[in-house]
Amino acid sequence: MAGFFWLIPFFPLAGAAALILFGSKMSRKAVSATACLSVLASFLLSLAGKVELLGTSGASAPLAKTLSGWISSGGFSAPLAFVFDPLTAVMCLVVSGVGFLIHVYSAGYMAEERSYARYFGLLNLFMFFMLVLVMASNIVVMFVGWEGVGLCSYLLIGFWFERPAAAKAGMKAFVVNRIGDAGFLLGMLLLILAVGVPGFTEINAAAAGGRLAPGLATLAAVLLFVGAVGKSAQIPLYVWLPDAMEGPTPVSALIHAATMVTAGVYMVARLNGLYSASPAASSVVAWTGAVTAVFAATMALVQTDIKKVLAYSTISQIGTMFIGCGVGAYAAGIFHLTTHAFFKSLLFLAAGSVIHALAGEQDIRKMGGLRTALPKTFPAFLVGAMAISGLPLLSGFFSKDAILAGAFASGKYAVWFLGLAGAVLTAFYMFRLVFLTFFGESRQGEGTRRPLHESPGIMTTPLIILAVLSAVAGFVGLPAVFGERVDLFGRFLKPVLGAAERPLPAAAEWNLILVSMIAAAGGLFLAYLFYLRYPLIPGRLARRLPWLYKILVGKYYVDEFYDAAFVRPAVRSAGFIYDRIDLKIIDGAIDGSAAAVNVAGKGFSRLQTGLVKDYALAFLLGVVLFLGFLFIGAR
Repeated sequence: MAGFFWLIPFFPLAGAAALILFGSKMSRKAVSATACLSVLASFLLSLAGKVELLGTSGASAPLAKTLSGWISSGGFSAPLAFVFDPLTAVMCLVVSGVGFLIHVYSAGYMAEERSYARYFGLLNLFMFFMLVLVMASNIVVMFVGWEGVGLCSYLLIGFWFERPAAAKAGMKAFVVNRIGDAGFLLGMLLLILAVGVPGFTEINAAAAGGRLAPGLATLAAVLLFVGAVGKSAQIPLYVWLPDAMEGPTPVSALIHAATMVTAGVYMVARLNGLYSASPAASSVVAWTGAVTAVFAATMALVQTDIKKVLAYSTISQIGTMFIGCGVGAYAAGIFHLTTHAFFKSLLFLAAGSVIHALAGEQDIRKMGGLRTALPKTFPAFLVGAMAISGLPLLSGFFSKDAILAGAFASGKYAVWFLGLAGAVLTAFYMFRLVFLTFFGESRQGEGTRRPLHESPGIMTTPLIILAVLSAVAGFVGLPAVFGERVDLFGRFLKPVLGAAERPLPAAAEWNLILVSMIAAAGGLFLAYLFYLRYPLIPGRLARRLPWLYKILVGKYYVDEFYDAAFVRPAVRSAGFIYDRIDLKIIDGAIDGSAAAVNVAGKGFSRLQTGLVKDYALAFLLGVVLFLGFLFIGAR
C-alpha cells in the first residue's frame, strides 16, 4: 500500500477519461460498471491505507509521495505531491465510500437518461478532483482540486442544460464560488509569501511557532475562510446551494454529503495550526457557522420542495461543523462531517426514491401516506431523519453533542446556544418533512394520482447500507464520559488535529448530553403536534403572523437583495459599457479607421485611369515639383 496510495484519485480519472472519450460507444452496463468500479477501487485502496496507518500508529509516519516537480520559480517550488495521514484517510473513505454508493444508486435513478455516459464521466471527474483536494500535501495542489470540484459542480448542476432553470443554477453556483475563491487565492498567496513554502505542515508549524505575525495570520486565515464560505455555502455566499437542486438528485447527494460543501470544513481542519494561532479568525469561523446554522434552519421550516428542505438542512449542518472547528474541536467537526455524509446522502437518495415513485413530484404538499407504499424507502428516510435530528444513540447524536460540548467548554456560550437552537429547529423541520411525506392521507389530486411503486434493488440497497451506517457510525466517537479510550475517532485523528481543548467535567458533559436529548425530543414533539395531532396549527400561525411567514417563505429576500444590489447594477453597467464604450468608442474607432482607409482608397483609385497621357502629366508635375524643391533649397 505504501507505494501505491497515490493511485487513489487516478482510478476515477481513468474512468472519467474512458467515459468521456469512448462512452458513446459503450453499452449502459459497461458505462455504469466502469464508473462504479473505478470509485470502488479508490475506496478499497483508501481502506488498505487506513489499515496500514492503524498498524503503524498513523500520523507519526504519514504516507507521502511526490509525483513530480511542478511549479518552480526562484526559491519557490510547489511539487505535485500527495499525503495520506489519518485526516486524509477519513476523508478518502468518506468521499470514495459514499461516492461509490451514490454511483450505484445512479445506475438505477438515471437509467432512462439519454446522456448516460456524460453523466457518469462527470461524476467520476468530480470524484477525482475531490480526492486530489483531500490528498494534497500543499495548498497549491489543494487549490487545483478546489477549483476542479467547482467546475464539476457547474457541469453537474447544469447537467440538464436545456432547462433554463438548470443552466441558470449551474451558472449561479459557478459565479458565487468564484467570489469566494478570490478570497482563498489571496489568502494562499499571502501565506506563501510569508512562509516561503506551500506545504501544510510548514504553514501550521510556522503559525504554531509564532513565525507568522498575528495580524498576518488572522488576515490569511480569514481570506481562506472566505473561500470556505463560498464552497461550503455559508452566510453570505450560501445562495447557490438551494438552486443546485436543479441537478439530478444523486448529484445533490454527492455535492451535499461527501464532496464539495465539506471542502471548506476540511480546509479549516487541515490548517488547524493556522486557525489555532489566530483566536480572531477562529471566532469568525465559529460565529459564521452558528449564525448560519440557525438562519438556514429557519428557512427550512417552510420549504415545500422535498429537496430544498434538505438543501437548507445541509447549509445548517455545515454551519454546525464550522462551530466545532471555530472553537478548536476540530476532531468533532470532522466527526460530524463523517456522520453527516452518511445520513445526508441517505436522506437525498431516499428523497430521490420518493420522487422516482411519484414520477418526478417534489412538492411535499402533494404527498402523504407513502410509508406503506414505500416499505424500504420509508424506514431508511426515518433513520436518516432521526440521525440528523440528534436522537439518542444514532450517529448525529454523538457528533453533534461533541461539537456543542466543545463550544460550551471553550466559553463561547452564545455560540453553544445558537448551535442548540439549530438542533431544535433541525428536529422540527425534519420530522415535519417525515410526517407530511409519509404519514396521513395521500394528497395527490384525484386526476393526477399515480400508481406507487418501490424503487428497484439497485437504488434501495445503497439506502439500506447508508441507514445502517447512519445508525451505528456514532459509536466510534463516544464522548469522554464513557471512558478515556472509547473515542476511537478522536484518538485516530489526534496526531493531526490534536486533542480536544478544555475537556469538561463528567457531570457537566452529562448535563449537556441531557440538554441535547431534550432539544431533539422537543423539536420532534412540536412537529408531531403541528403536523399529526393538530394539523390546523401551522395554517393558523401563518395567518396570525403573516409578516413572519412571508419573510420565511421569501427566504429573507436575500436573493432579491443581491439581485437589486449587485446583479442588476452589474448588468446595467455591462449594458452601458457595451452601448457607449464598446459600440461607440472601440467599434467606432475600428469602423472609423476602416472607413478612412476606404475613402482614401477610393480617392487614390481615381488616379488609376489607365491612360498614358494622364500618367505622363503626373510624371511631368512630379518633375516640376522636384526641380522647384531643389531650386528653393539651393537659394
